[in-house]
Amino acid sequence: MTLFEVLKGAEAFTYEGGNKGVLVSHGFTGTTQSMKPLADAFVKAGYTVSMPRLKGHGTHHEEMETSTYQEWIDSIEEAYAWLAERCDTIYMTGLSMGGTLTLYMAQHHPDLKAISLINAAIEVPAMEGVKQLPAEVRFLDAIGSDIKKPGVVELAYGKTPVAAVKQLLTFMEEVKSGLSSVQCPTIIFVAPEDHVVPPTNSQIIFDTIASRDKVLVELPESYHVATLDNDQETIIQKTLAFFEEQV
Repeated sequence: MTLFEVLKGAEAFTYEGGNKGVLVSHGFTGTTQSMKPLADAFVKAGYTVSMPRLKGHGTHHEEMETSTYQEWIDSIEEAYAWLAERCDTIYMTGLSMGGTLTLYMAQHHPDLKAISLINAAIEVPAMEGVKQLPAEVRFLDAIGSDIKKPGVVELAYGKTPVAAVKQLLTFMEEVKSGLSSVQCPTIIFVAPEDHVVPPTNSQIIFDTIASRDKVLVELPESYHVATLDNDQETIIQKTLAFFEEQV
């Protein structure tokens, strides 16, 4: 039970549609708000959808400070189990660390039909400095809302917990080491101008995964939170088309 109220717009989301399901994951310090346009598009297309609120997210940065990457995985595994009870086929998509979680699930659930990665993170050198920070430094500046489109704001934490960054670094390292075991069809979206996750991450993923059916799509008019940015419709339409191609 959380000690903090869930922020309005950060709630978990589920919808029971057809026998094909999509697992949707938001990113690090972010919320389901960043992925709601995609979730809504999947609902409209007739999919059953599960979009969990990752543990420690969508409440207060002090709660996130105590959460672990295993708890983020558990949040996703629980949503996957919910879908598996209702669907014959499951797809997954994720933004940023949501992409990391998507890759993790593809490594551990080879039955995933296809995945869609959006500015997925497997290495963020700028974060490595947290390992040298003194113990009294608990929070860093916010990393959310890297959006090119004017007037659009991501619902994300105003501070970044150092302890959570350390969890993320360990998690990314684990997922990166297992990339070659990913075999499902994969569409990878990358914003060439991303101020949070280096765009090279997407190229490394593309080059390393074992998937025979894989495609890399550039998002020239977006920054990191591309799902709320100018290329939102491109992500939605190309992901829907890619998932529909998998029979």
